[in-house]
Amino acid sequence: MPAVTMMGEFGKGFWKENPLFRVLLGFCPTLAVTTEAVNGIAMGLAVTFVLVGSNVMISLLRNLIPNNVRIPCFIVVIASFVTVVDLVMHGFFFELHKALGVFIPLIVVNCIILGRAEAFACKNDVLRSTLDGLGMGLGFTVTLIVVGAIREVLGNGTIFGASVFGEGYLPFLLLVLPPGAFITLGLFLGVMNKIEQVRSRASRRRS
Repeated sequence: MPAVTMMGEFGKGFWKENPLFRVLLGFCPTLAVTTEAVNGIAMGLAVTFVLVGSNVMISLLRNLIPNNVRIPCFIVVIASFVTVVDLVMHGFFFELHKALGVFIPLIVVNCIILGRAEAFACKNDVLRSTLDGLGMGLGFTVTLIVVGAIREVLGNGTIFGASVFGEGYLPFLLLVLPPGAFITLGLFLGVMNKIEQVRSRASRRRS
């Protein structure tokens, strides 16, 4: 595979097909866990592991899975990798596991993962599927970290538990509540759409 194609498959998850800001998938865990940046890192890496593992496995089995039962088979594969993540986090990262709670097992029904399995992994080879899963997962992780960092800094006055503004800061508590997640996501969506509009107009002028 040409290097340009490989970079395209990997990089699309960061902007062009970003799961959260462009494809609008994965809102539920994003709204729930991004009260702190560290939660975003943990959830993002867990989703990335499941995405890469399930993409690879489904790509390997794509010619063996009957078309009429492909979705149940995909879910079984995804659930297997989610179980691994859940047990590892429970055993080695208990505090994070407790903070993320039910949203770790719910990765099984995350639309991003099933969507990539159905739209990409079952139609492409292992290398492309690996790059797709890695790019989409890391793009989702970066998004969660940015959203979590903004909400934590403004809502708690901390970042990764360390004070940012000192003891005199009055936290903007709305941002660590559910409405704050919607506000932050809405602002990001607006900015990204505006950037795309500007790029589109510039491209039309050049042509």
